[in-house]
Amino acid sequence: MRRVPPRTLLPRAACAVALLTVLTGCGLFPDDDKAGGPALTEPVGVTAQAGSATSVHVMWNRPVSTTDVTGYEVYRGSVRVKELSAEQHMVDVTGLRAKSRYEFTVRARGKDGSLGPASRRVTVTTPAAVAADGSAPSRPEGLRGHVDGGRAVTLSWRKAADDRSVVSYDIYQGTTKIHSVGGTQTRALLTGLRPGTAYKFSVRARDAADNVSAASDPVRLTTARGKNEGPGTAPDDFRATTRRADGAYYIDLAWTPPETGGEVPAYQVFLDGEQATTVMWGESAPPDAAKYSFYIGKDAGARHRVKIRGQLPDGTWGAFSPERTVTTGG
Repeated sequence: MRRVPPRTLLPRAACAVALLTVLTGCGLFPDDDKAGGPALTEPVGVTAQAGSATSVHVMWNRPVSTTDVTGYEVYRGSVRVKELSAEQHMVDVTGLRAKSRYEFTVRARGKDGSLGPASRRVTVTTPAAVAADGSAPSRPEGLRGHVDGGRAVTLSWRKAADDRSVVSYDIYQGTTKIHSVGGTQTRALLTGLRPGTAYKFSVRARDAADNVSAASDPVRLTTARGKNEGPGTAPDDFRATTRRADGAYYIDLAWTPPETGGEVPAYQVFLDGEQATTVMWGESAPPDAAKYSFYIGKDAGARHRVKIRGQLPDGTWGAFSPERTVTTGG
């Protein structure tokens, strides 16, 4: 994502506390949805999902810059493993070792042939190898879906059965694979869709030996008109409180991440109507609950409004949480 000067700065202490996980970065940026310009920026929304013991499915979305993209390069560590056209935003990287940890990044190539900056690093560990296995998982049953605004839908299904274990589920739009989630997931949020458009989705299960099930029964959904994000993309159970420590006041935030079928790597915090900071987690974002605390000042009786939104799998920002009002010393 392109980083530009902040509109509202919090003191340095605002980046001091992030609970439940290691906070690897804390920046102060305005709304990335409005970013643009001639410079080629990094691909956004990069994810990596083990497809089997020897393959990983890497997905991403195009950079937010307005520069034309002519292709992408996918890297495993520092080694380039795939070159793709501008129309391709996902790839299966094969020939990997079982039970091994890998790190992937993606770079976009501009029309002048130059490469843009690398995306954020994503890590994945392939499962253990299995003995000879020619038996595919059962097909996922009970596929259901609901529309979540004009650009997203949520799919859910019942767990498939396998003689060993299901490693991943592949989601198809028509006959094209568009997404993949882990074998313990039975839900996926699909974003970046077109408003007022009819879609047909199905799901297949995959095991560690790369055996793929038959497709589930399809589900047909039509997105709502308008580009608004649906409420299902917003953080849930958002709470904000104030506390006093060392002669100053802090705002403590707590929330449950939206169910996206994957990690939510970053959140934007808005204070009194303006973006104040972006909280970014690294390799392991909190899956079930998240907390963040920041310095707000030394004056008692100061009233503030705060809300947040999370980064979705395609790199865009989801809907806002409800806005909470807090008063220091109250």
